[in-house]
Amino acid sequence: MTDPGEMADFDESEEPRAYHGAQLHGLGTELPHVASRFSSMGLLGVVVVDAARLEDIERAYGTEAHGRCLSALGALVTDVADKQLDGETMVVAGETGRHEIVALLFRGQGDGAFYRDELPRFTAQLGQALQRHGHRVVYPYFRKPPIFGVGFSAVLRNPHFGAATQVRESLEEARADASLAVGIEARRRRKILVGLVMAGEVTSVYEPIVDVASRTVFAYEALARGPEGTDLHSPLALFQGAEEEGLLFELDCLCRRSGLKGAEGLPSGTKLFLNVRPTSIHDPNFAPEALIRTLERSQLSPSDVVFEISEQESIHNFEVFKEFRDDYRKLGFRIALDDTGTGYASLQAVIELEPDFIKVDRAFVHDIDKDPARRTLLSALHSVASKSGSQIIAEGLDTLEELATLGELGIPFGQGWLFGKPTPLRSG
Repeated sequence: MTDPGEMADFDESEEPRAYHGAQLHGLGTELPHVASRFSSMGLLGVVVVDAARLEDIERAYGTEAHGRCLSALGALVTDVADKQLDGETMVVAGETGRHEIVALLFRGQGDGAFYRDELPRFTAQLGQALQRHGHRVVYPYFRKPPIFGVGFSAVLRNPHFGAATQVRESLEEARADASLAVGIEARRRRKILVGLVMAGEVTSVYEPIVDVASRTVFAYEALARGPEGTDLHSPLALFQGAEEEGLLFELDCLCRRSGLKGAEGLPSGTKLFLNVRPTSIHDPNFAPEALIRTLERSQLSPSDVVFEISEQESIHNFEVFKEFRDDYRKLGFRIALDDTGTGYASLQAVIELEPDFIKVDRAFVHDIDKDPARRTLLSALHSVASKSGSQIIAEGLDTLEELATLGELGIPFGQGWLFGKPTPLRSG
């Protein structure tokens, strides 16, 4: 689906390896030593990695998770420093309450190339390493890395001032530099995303949904893709970026238009699954009259289309979605509930929304042929669905053995790479 969490057609068999770093010392406790070494050497370089957005991990997963990510970031910085620098270097966590990693480079006063060459080169190398490996810092909490700003400064020892005072002043200068870098990168990303939305640079691929008994294609789900070869090609990056920039509504509208346009090649007799969000009702092109005109251009009728609703979103918008369901069902459209599990919230969504189709998350389908517990859970959900007039679609099918087990359980439909990766319905 076009939801950020939908990665059904991207290979997740190789998860990113996380960095594992030892517990870092904090700058607060190390400041006396830093000041002493600065006084002895005479020249100090300060490099700050702004990790303010790790605060999101702390809010969502707690201080322990945040600490692991900060340690991983420190390990990455240490790794780059060990490979790229020859002189004495210390890597520490920022002061209490600061989401940052600080690298302190001690050099002699006669090192003229340090500020002009070594310090900016190391900063650039560190930035490149963060771009390549930043996802490993936040794994498994986030798949897309946040923006890590890198800034630097340098200071010569002036005995007129306290060494600790000079260290702090240089630190503030590097922080300002890093904060500026974050702002510039955020602005760059926003411009790219806005340009993408304005130019309509979203395409759709279609994943087959198969009738388990006959093993024929029953429907296709439209999945969004950003420009090929870019950081925004995957739906995860595309929708996370849109959420960060406040462009979810615009992107959602664009993806829906793309899904319908690409469906002009939909094989006769098959259905089209389209993802909708709560804000879809505000899209002028989604108004019933406009939508039906669009369908006619694609040689489709309302009975050919199934609107797919995320269970997570529906939980917070039952009344909105129920009104939406009633209005569009009268026109002939059908409704599917996606990402369904077996918990209370999922069952409540099934009862409240009375969907025509219930898409069961791949977590309950993977290796179902080998797992009696999964078979029991899916069988129970199938029983509930049947009594409420819904049909189950099992997502994430990878093997023929899983497919055979679904047949034994009476599950009517399946979806997954077993039936092929998502592709356009027509060439060109």
